[in-house]
Amino acid sequence: MTDPKLAMQSAIEIQRDYYAQTADRYDGMHGADNIEHTFALHFMLSACKYLGVKSILDIGSGTGRTLFGVKAAMPEVTVVGVEPSPELRNIGYSKGLDEAELVDGDAMKLSFREESFDLVCEFGALHHIPVPSEAVAEMLRVSRKAIFISDCNNFGRGNSLERFIKQSINAAGLWPLFYKLRTNGKGYAISEEDGLAYSYSVFNDLKQIQSACASIHMLNPQSAGPNLYRTASHVALLGLKHPISQLIGGESASHMA
Repeated sequence: MTDPKLAMQSAIEIQRDYYAQTADRYDGMHGADNIEHTFALHFMLSACKYLGVKSILDIGSGTGRTLFGVKAAMPEVTVVGVEPSPELRNIGYSKGLDEAELVDGDAMKLSFREESFDLVCEFGALHHIPVPSEAVAEMLRVSRKAIFISDCNNFGRGNSLERFIKQSINAAGLWPLFYKLRTNGKGYAISEEDGLAYSYSVFNDLKQIQSACASIHMLNPQSAGPNLYRTASHVALLGLKHPISQLIGGESASHMA
């Protein structure tokens, strides 16, 4: 039987090799076509302004797309990105980021103290992480005000029949086993456009986020029906760790009432 730790390490090496080989094409492969992340980023920036966010940590930063977006819209905000691929970091540096803004690190073991940043975010990184719940736990630990997630909902992808089948399997608690069998025991798939990716849904970590947040706010960056779990292939989530009235200040809350 394959050692799970060895299998995880092998998957990580495959993914990092993919980024090393595609670093010079990364921005073209993951840029303008990812409109869902652009939509989600603008939503997050609006929320940051409303909440008075002064510092942001972005995990899985790639070449710095989110960092540049924050710097352009909110230049007064301190923003740091974590990216384990040296090749992608080097592309970010060549575009103008310095080494204090884009750093090496492991999303499942962030090297920051509790509540180091007002907001911690990720855009399309969790479905590349072998244990996304550990990364979410770290996001919650390091954030002071909020976390923001923009990622997949694998149960909302496909036509109505495909979604029904996947949701039924998940409701029976058999999705992890089914997907492992579907991928010949690997538990992940590899594609030219996305490298190594795991089957992931933002809803997988919803209970964990709910337990740590006072409120959660969700939207569909792409067209979907009113039930996001059933119909949205991509979901953005803003988790607020304290009541909004505390986050924006008593005077602001009274003025808005």
